[in-house]
Amino acid sequence: MVTDIKAFLDAKVAQYNQPGFIENDPIVIPHQFTLQQDIEIMGFWAATLAWGQRVTIIKKSRELIALMDGAPYDFITNHQEPDLKKLLSFKHRTFNDIDTLYFIQFFKHHYGNYNSLEDAFLPPGPLKGELNGMEDILNANKTSTPPSGGRGAEVALNYFRSYFFSLPDFPHRTKKHVSSPSQKSTCKRLNMFLRWMVRKDDAGVDFGIWNRISPADLICPCDLHVDRIARKLKLITRKQTDWQTALELTKHLRDFDPADPVKYDFALFGLGIEERWGLDNILAGVKL
Repeated sequence: MVTDIKAFLDAKVAQYNQPGFIENDPIVIPHQFTLQQDIEIMGFWAATLAWGQRVTIIKKSRELIALMDGAPYDFITNHQEPDLKKLLSFKHRTFNDIDTLYFIQFFKHHYGNYNSLEDAFLPPGPLKGELNGMEDILNANKTSTPPSGGRGAEVALNYFRSYFFSLPDFPHRTKKHVSSPSQKSTCKRLNMFLRWMVRKDDAGVDFGIWNRISPADLICPCDLHVDRIARKLKLITRKQTDWQTALELTKHLRDFDPADPVKYDFALFGLGIEERWGLDNILAGVKL
């Protein structure tokens, strides 16, 4: 039986976009909290640390939570200088104590001015505010061929990085942990974090707690697993993997669901992780 690729991916989204997905994925970290600021802080941090084995990412994120006394937002906004000493021991791959302390400094600065981390992705001016104002800049739109070509998300991510490193004397070594389209990066971790915060459905995996960025404007996180499966499904033709590759993939996913293209991240990632050994057999009946 030949299966249409959209129907195939829709079925895989339904299979993987389930509460059972949470336990073994870094998204389990923000799911430990109910306070929005805790969800945002640890969601961003878990996404930033998301390279390597998922079990290690989760373990290191939980270690970081413990170092902040189990309450990241309270620790960040109310800590005293001596409280930071215990964080000097934290390290995950190339992310070290210098990076940790700057993240805390940035969060303290940001939450001293805003209630939500969503504001960090919204350039200042008339676009700061309501969703209909954001559509001028986050205008990847609900069409299958967005006229901006992902320009809205590109501006938002580039703005975030410039804002994140706007504090005086920021450590230059930390810049490697926060990517942007201007570096031609796929921005996998940031796009994953935005998916967590923005997507809204009843599955209980993504949070959907941000309302000024539309799910239609998101760009699909393009990690090794997603990239490999998307190429097999002919959703990516670009030889290299960079920001333009993420845009190409998302453009094809918008053909399947213009309002929520990034839901297919569940299908592509799930296929890459869980079914990699039998993938050719799985895809044998899909009409590409």
